[in-house]
Amino acid sequence: MNDNFVTEYFGIGIQNGKTPENLGVLWRTAQNLGASYIFTIGNRYAKQACDTHNAVKSLPYFHYENFEEFYNNLPKGARLVGVELDERAADLETFEHPRRCVYLLGAEDNGLSKAAIAKCHHLVKFKSEKSLNVSVAGSIVLYDRGLNKPRS
Repeated sequence: MNDNFVTEYFGIGIQNGKTPENLGVLWRTAQNLGASYIFTIGNRYAKQACDTHNAVKSLPYFHYENFEEFYNNLPKGARLVGVELDERAADLETFEHPRRCVYLLGAEDNGLSKAAIAKCHHLVKFKSEKSLNVSVAGSIVLYDRGLNKPRS
């Protein structure tokens, strides 16, 4: 029986992803590290050879035309965690991941939209002087979530 105060889940996705290859790598990592679902905002997913586990067929996949549609469909009670190099962002190393959350990444060239940043409950960053490949950044965040750290 599920205890609604203990059960955890997370989704992860990209806003206006630049290249489809990044999605395939991120989906593969998401599946391996326990994501409940994956999503895209703006650009759609296309089958990628790098998604060798075919995660897009193994996990629920959602597509949203724009950020507003995505935000209006966040799971009730989930916290939106933006991954962004921003002065207001918490350091990933000390961040307490919410039990129920949705991780949102932006395209490598533009990052998250201003609207997305404004609506995030949390922003996280990690020690990197320059931006990383979006699938690498997402993989680091998901790995960190799997560590034995306190949850908020």
